[in-house]
Amino acid sequence: MRLLSRGAPLPLPPQLRRAMAGTPSGPAAPLPAERCCVAELPGAELVYFTCSSRGGPARAGAGIGALPRGVFLPRPGLCFSFCVAAGAAQSPVERVRAARLHQRLQQRLRQAPFGAGCQVLPLLSYSPDAAAAAAAALPEKGFLVRAARGAAETERALEGLLRLHLPAPAHLCVYQEEGEDGQPWRALWRLDGAAEGRELLGRARVVPASPPARHPAAAHLLDGAVFRSRRAARRLLEECTALIPEAKAVLDVVDQCPKLPKKGDFPVIVIEGLDATGKTTVTQSLTDSLNAALLRSPPACVSQWRKTFDDEPTLVRRAFYALTNYLVASEIAQESTKSPVIVDRYWHSTAAYAIATEISGPVSNLPPLCDPVYCWPEDLLKPDLVLLLTVNPEERIRRLQGRGAEKTREEAELEANSFFRQKVEESYKRMERPSCQLVDASCSREEVFEDVLHQIKKHFPFQ
Repeated sequence: MRLLSRGAPLPLPPQLRRAMAGTPSGPAAPLPAERCCVAELPGAELVYFTCSSRGGPARAGAGIGALPRGVFLPRPGLCFSFCVAAGAAQSPVERVRAARLHQRLQQRLRQAPFGAGCQVLPLLSYSPDAAAAAAAALPEKGFLVRAARGAAETERALEGLLRLHLPAPAHLCVYQEEGEDGQPWRALWRLDGAAEGRELLGRARVVPASPPARHPAAAHLLDGAVFRSRRAARRLLEECTALIPEAKAVLDVVDQCPKLPKKGDFPVIVIEGLDATGKTTVTQSLTDSLNAALLRSPPACVSQWRKTFDDEPTLVRRAFYALTNYLVASEIAQESTKSPVIVDRYWHSTAAYAIATEISGPVSNLPPLCDPVYCWPEDLLKPDLVLLLTVNPEERIRRLQGRGAEKTREEAELEANSFFRQKVEESYKRMERPSCQLVDASCSREEVFEDVLHQIKKHFPFQ
């Protein structure tokens, strides 16, 4: 993680002087550029921080108080962090490689020796210069690893993990609360490719940083999680063909579809909502009642590859789902010339889940209303009406427990994380052109269907 300021390091305590005794001589290693970080604590609380090698408040954190206690564990516990370099924003292949590496590290951190004695929290490292960050390097995803016990063993395991997976030299940050005031300090270690080689680059005091006006990930949502065009999603999935053979098969199917299909004269109605809100029941009932064609996203022609992409990082998974929307659009164009069309999920689902995944913290961190990320892609066929089914959390959980079906990663997250669920629902509600019309689906099936049918008949002159 690149957090250290360029000032001279403070005098080192005896234990760190001893650790440096075997450091190779020669020119000093270049220090990484100063960065800010945001960690997501349990309860979706976000903590922004940076480092000051002079021990006083950093420019980014001046006048905003102290860090909350407990972010970094007091002695004898230790806290560690590291990030995965994301590369240039314009390079899809670098973004894919970084995303897959981050996911691989995340999976490894769930296993021994990390799983039992450590708490692993999401971390994002970003440039405090908003203009530079938007134009060049992406924020870097990483982890804050808190070890309440077995800190020495955890540190050795982390070093081995980073040497194995990250290109040399990797950087590992070690945090410890020191002094009477218990303020956290960070030691920045450079890990060489050799089994034991490491160098202490310096120490710095950890200080609060001012939260940016927008969440650090918000500037890179478009074409990084929410794809604004078929071309953008295709370009990213092309970079996956060497890593994921199924990506080529998906692209071959997509390339057989017309690029700008036209909707027929019959109405197209999309039913959206979280899992267990009754979409399947409503869509089937509407299909029967209106003598309509029923389409689902993703469509059957690529459903055999869905599990493969559900196991990939968000970046790759969202490119796959974005392209499946264009396959659905081609089906809509054909079917809407013959009958009304009911669609079980479409673009709004793809975008809402992507936004909620990438933006950490509570709902208040989502991009504001009218942000371009909520706007329908210009090259994707639009429906005539989008209905969003909503249920209260207790009813949704009750329904989920009765389903017994295998859950995707995001379905499991919806069930376990109320903050994620709230962000998905709010993202749905902020969609525009077309927006979502809300339907309370907490009551009986008959009442929900009557409400849905009433809203549809307000828009279309069915006989």
